[in-house]
Amino acid sequence: MATPEEQYRQRHEADEAFRKVRKQIKRNRQPDVVRRRDWTRLVGDTEDIEKLTQDEELAGSLDTQRIMPRGEQERRQANRLLALAASQGQPADANAESSHEEGASPHGRRGLVVEVSSGLCRVESAGGVCICTIRGGLSRAETGMTNLVTVGDQVLFEPDGAGQGMVEVVLPRRSVLARPDVFHSHLQQVIVANAEQLLIVASWREPAFWPELVDRYLITAERGGLAPVICLNKIDLSEDVAACHAALRPYRELGYPLILASAQNGAGIDELRRLLRGHMTVLAGLSGVGKSSLLSAVEPGLQLRTSTVSERRHEGRHTTTQVSLLRLGMGGFVVDTPGIREFGLAGLRRSELQRFYPEIAALAGGCRFDDCSHLGEPGCAVRAALGRGMLAPARYHAYAKIYDDLA
Repeated sequence: MATPEEQYRQRHEADEAFRKVRKQIKRNRQPDVVRRRDWTRLVGDTEDIEKLTQDEELAGSLDTQRIMPRGEQERRQANRLLALAASQGQPADANAESSHEEGASPHGRRGLVVEVSSGLCRVESAGGVCICTIRGGLSRAETGMTNLVTVGDQVLFEPDGAGQGMVEVVLPRRSVLARPDVFHSHLQQVIVANAEQLLIVASWREPAFWPELVDRYLITAERGGLAPVICLNKIDLSEDVAACHAALRPYRELGYPLILASAQNGAGIDELRRLLRGHMTVLAGLSGVGKSSLLSAVEPGLQLRTSTVSERRHEGRHTTTQVSLLRLGMGGFVVDTPGIREFGLAGLRRSELQRFYPEIAALAGGCRFDDCSHLGEPGCAVRAALGRGMLAPARYHAYAKIYDDLA
């Protein structure tokens, strides 16, 4: 295994190559061309399928491809892959996972996207690392997302033999972690794809534990198909560890996995290491809670940047500026994300919120009104339970705040 100094040097060299390619592509970039294509003919025998595949490979140079409505291009692409698989005697799997082994696909080599920046992505495969552009037809497709390729995506790409290439196909995703786009609220930005679990990192002090943000992450994990784990860091700053356990009791009673940790004294690091081994895990939490410090304690050779917390405002400084996928020496991946102060819940309606609060949903059947919001209506069983101490105040107040923020 390479030493930390060698890993740092290798990563620095890869970053330099990535920046050089990005500058060269920006310098040579041509204006977009509207391409049209005749989709009226039907797929027939094997000869037709092979011809259609050849047409697809030439689509980047022919002025014959028409932009599809939302979802139509993906649907037709899936149908073509199914037809091709059937003609070759392969299982007709809509995900086409089994038919896209290394070097086996007519669309190129299969790889994993480990970094995305300014129209480029770094793809790892059995053949090494390749810096890829993204086919224009993909970037122009209307999918409701502002980024068509993201960290964690499995893609098919065509390498040019010189360490560069082009992404041709993005394979179906098993899970997605997304948030509303900053500039286009009707669109979403995919932060990471195909992760298995979301490690929600909070801190006891500097910055203070914030239950509402933890709840937002829990909701986001469930909606995105990720298994959530709550990690409370900086317990060394607590005068009484029992207070930390009390703050986490509502989550423990709901069955969420919990880790109490400290990057300073090593508490919980072994447990965290077991959790990360062999999985793709997303780290999420407010800036300054110690995500990078915890990860460096788990595997020091990762050479992540860390920072202190501002003494003036007690807010974390953003040290991670973009999403990156980090390979762990013990097996597995970690996705280190930028600090996110407000994690959006795009598309979630107020009427759907209580299903993410099982303790509130269990009490809602006793309310006088079926559409009770549990915020002030008469005969509300939820507020009555809150008054009797049967409902955790922090969870209820987080529910009320999130409810007010939803459309």
